[in-house]
Amino acid sequence: MVSPSLVDIIDKAIFCNTVYALAYTDSDQKWLIRKHLLSLHQEFSSLYPKVGTFIHNDGTMVHLLKAEGYLNVSHLLPLVHVTIWVHEYYPHVAPMVQVTSDPTIPIRSNHPFVDPSGVTTSSYLYMWGPSGYDLLGLAYNLVKLFSLDHPFHFVSSPSISHPSYVSKMEGMDRLWWMLHYDMIALRESINDEVQNLTTLQAEMKVRVNITTDMIIGLDHEKTDLKQIVKEMTDETDVLISWLAVNKVNLSVAMGGKLEDAFECVDDDSKWALELLAEDKALEDSMYALDKALDDGVVASEAYFRQVRSLARDQVQESSSLSTGVRLVY
Repeated sequence: MVSPSLVDIIDKAIFCNTVYALAYTDSDQKWLIRKHLLSLHQEFSSLYPKVGTFIHNDGTMVHLLKAEGYLNVSHLLPLVHVTIWVHEYYPHVAPMVQVTSDPTIPIRSNHPFVDPSGVTTSSYLYMWGPSGYDLLGLAYNLVKLFSLDHPFHFVSSPSISHPSYVSKMEGMDRLWWMLHYDMIALRESINDEVQNLTTLQAEMKVRVNITTDMIIGLDHEKTDLKQIVKEMTDETDVLISWLAVNKVNLSVAMGGKLEDAFECVDDDSKWALELLAEDKALEDSMYALDKALDDGVVASEAYFRQVRSLARDQVQESSSLSTGVRLVY
């Protein structure tokens, strides 16, 4: 039974016109709210009707009735302090439910029905209508919601009845609950995949830079080789022209060794020709060392040591190559 004093408090709050008059204007609406509040308190004696100021999202302030108190979800879990605000357009608009957390026991993050500020949603509130829905049914629905997933403690394996024994509303809440955690798991999986792809993207950028450097190096080498081929072609043309002008047997020059087209007439000429061949060999060696250094085959220290040695030999060969070479053909 509801105490007469509580009935008197509700009646004064609803029907008395004061400075802080409530936002309910229709008399039938007031009687319906009175009936639903008394029914709620009769079944859930811990929820007491009170008057308070509610602030909507647009900043509008209204004086409304509310049912405030604790819901006993389980003997093993903490009580849940809730506030059920009766909307000014009740019962055509659903009530607003808010969970109040204890500073020592905050609301769990990523809860499917309660956000960090305490605002609570459920299928019962989404499906709300002027007939078949009331404050008492909402309270029972909240108890089922919080027994399925407590706002302060995580229940690893909540007891779930067979689908044939649950109502349509309860089934929707459980489906919502399962989809919520499936979405969290999927989001974590996607985040991990994005992280892996980001790491792979950074590695691919490094590989692209390395490949670009290799292509640029190959282009430079191609240009150098083209220049060498051009120089050798020009030298070949000059040599062929010289051989033609001087009526050297081209079949001998081109068919056999190039040296066979020339005849050294004395020992000095033979010695000078050998020095010239050695000088060309030194240049070829230096070119090979440059290529080996570019490819990383030869260390810088060894490269400079070999180049100095070859340079000394080349200087000696150049100083020795001071006598003229007299050739006959």
